[in-house]
Amino acid sequence: MLVRIDGFVRKNAGVSINEYVIVRKAKVRNATSITLAPVDMRLSVDEDFINFVKNRLMERTFVEGDTTLIMMLGHPIQFNVTKTRPSGIVRMTYDTRLTILSEPTPEARGVPRTTYEDIGGLREEIQRIREMVELPMRHPEIFQRLGIDPPKGVLLYGPPGCGKTLLARAVANESEANFFSINGPEIMSKFYGESEARLREIFQQAEKNAPSIIFIDELDAIAPKREEVTGEVERRVVAQLLALMDGLSGRGNVIVIGATNRVNALDPALRRPGRFDREIEIGIPDKDGRYEILQIHTRGMPLAEDVDLKKLAEMTHGYTGADLAALCRETAMKALRRYLPEINLEEERIPPKILEKMEIRMEDFLNAFREITPTAMREVAVEVPTVRWEDVGDLEEVKQELKEAVEWPLKNPQAFKRMGIDPPKGILLYGPPGCGKTLLARAVATESEANFITIKGPEVFSKWVGESEKAIREVFRKARMSAPAIIFFDEIDSLVPRRGLGYADSGVTERVISQLLTEMDGIITLENVVVIAATNRPDIVDPAVLRPGRFDRLIYVPEPNEEGRYQIFKIHTKKMPLAKDVDLKYLARMTKGYSGADIKALCREAAMMALRRDMSAKEVTLEDFKEAMKKIPPSISSDMEKWYKGFAEQVRKLQKPAPIVA
Repeated sequence: MLVRIDGFVRKNAGVSINEYVIVRKAKVRNATSITLAPVDMRLSVDEDFINFVKNRLMERTFVEGDTTLIMMLGHPIQFNVTKTRPSGIVRMTYDTRLTILSEPTPEARGVPRTTYEDIGGLREEIQRIREMVELPMRHPEIFQRLGIDPPKGVLLYGPPGCGKTLLARAVANESEANFFSINGPEIMSKFYGESEARLREIFQQAEKNAPSIIFIDELDAIAPKREEVTGEVERRVVAQLLALMDGLSGRGNVIVIGATNRVNALDPALRRPGRFDREIEIGIPDKDGRYEILQIHTRGMPLAEDVDLKKLAEMTHGYTGADLAALCRETAMKALRRYLPEINLEEERIPPKILEKMEIRMEDFLNAFREITPTAMREVAVEVPTVRWEDVGDLEEVKQELKEAVEWPLKNPQAFKRMGIDPPKGILLYGPPGCGKTLLARAVATESEANFITIKGPEVFSKWVGESEKAIREVFRKARMSAPAIIFFDEIDSLVPRRGLGYADSGVTERVISQLLTEMDGIITLENVVVIAATNRPDIVDPAVLRPGRFDRLIYVPEPNEEGRYQIFKIHTKKMPLAKDVDLKYLARMTKGYSGADIKALCREAAMMALRRDMSAKEVTLEDFKEAMKKIPPSISSDMEKWYKGFAEQVRKLQKPAPIVA
């Protein structure tokens, strides 16, 4: 039988994960009195607070020495059960006299806090770190029997906020080891030899109090590559750390755990076996991981029935554990603001009736979601657009192509795996200016529920050597971290023009093209990342970018036909008070050569005409539209239309397979 219990029950029972336990029916008596002490804070205790805690713990069973937890306004409060009457296993009832101490007792102060159950989305990583750390500390005889030395160090690396420090604390707690924490920058000193002395002191204390775990956070701050630093202090600290790690006894009772989000900035001498033996990547959680993390952070929250954590896990692409914790905190604050009018802040304690009726709704989560930006995406302009397919007039064929190329692979990846095919990596939208290429890209991002990273061609270029290519690399790195994502390159002709056209830019353009090609079709695959580009000059885009495996699909976005113009007029006039003489079908017939952007400008100008005529006007007349048409001419000439159609025909011929000649 598999027994599933939380971290507190496990700690109270004194067992570890995967250990065998005997489950039997216990005789439980009703408690006459129970005394609780806070674990790590001072409390202001009165009758209302005692009643609130009592209601939360009603019908729960306790043994003296247990640890229990309640949530108050989204904040966990831990208690140690210091005394029960009678002794043994007792149950909290309405008749139980509950006493809560305001100060932690000495026993309560030593209660460890973080367990493996407090970590979500890192099952594999927990398993690997337990093998490396917990096993040699609990059972060193296994390593002796196999004739090998246990590991001395484990390096955790990954983006900020993914749980590296939390994982280290949980391991120390679960293996019942003393925990020594070094925050990288804190040990650096301007005085000669003081930094190394601090390091030596911590290692000596750890060996005296073994079994111990030494956790070095921000390891890159104290152990950077020696050839790249100018100061002597950093070099000496790196050398001292290497010597201390080599000097650790091979008994496995002192283990060093390092954490960094810049693994390539570390001195290579640290990363060899015998020092940091194992490197474990702590990545951004996937959908299932996010669901686990949300369950952990909301386990003490009074959630309403409409809260759907699975839906939230799907929405929060690119969120780290810390981001999800911030989301839950902000959600609790949003809920609190709803109840503020009922709360008298002058009172010393909020009445239990108000506390009991507080609940957190799905709308609170959605409001908080709009305000919390994922850590990984703060340096890039990421948005979740709100444009739907119905906001794009006509272009049904183009919409269908985009659905097949982008929406289907992101929403139903299993179907593509089943058929043994890879979805297209890139799509190039080309056509006359103002015909809805950017709008289509936004709509497909909305419908696919993907993060939308927009890059305008000229923004990438920098006067510093290597910065332009770095910008491209960073965009793709961030997109991989926040997948599913759509990277949209607007005006791509300015970013990757045809090579050999003699651009006097010291070869920057050619290097940017090479970098883009490498990112799209390189060794690192693009999982759940689609690149969409738009241009109105497809003839000057570098041909290497347009081959299959890069921009697989070239989609022509034509000027709107009469039916398309009618649909666009309907979209842009749906909130406009139109006079009875306004016939949108007539306007669609009269506006040949107008792009979608022209029609939008025309509608705006017609409304302005009505206001110029009479500031108190309540409707827009057909005459206003006719006057606006005199001011805003069509932007697509017949020659331009002919050129784009000719180019689209050329592309179609190139994409057709060549006939087989017998």
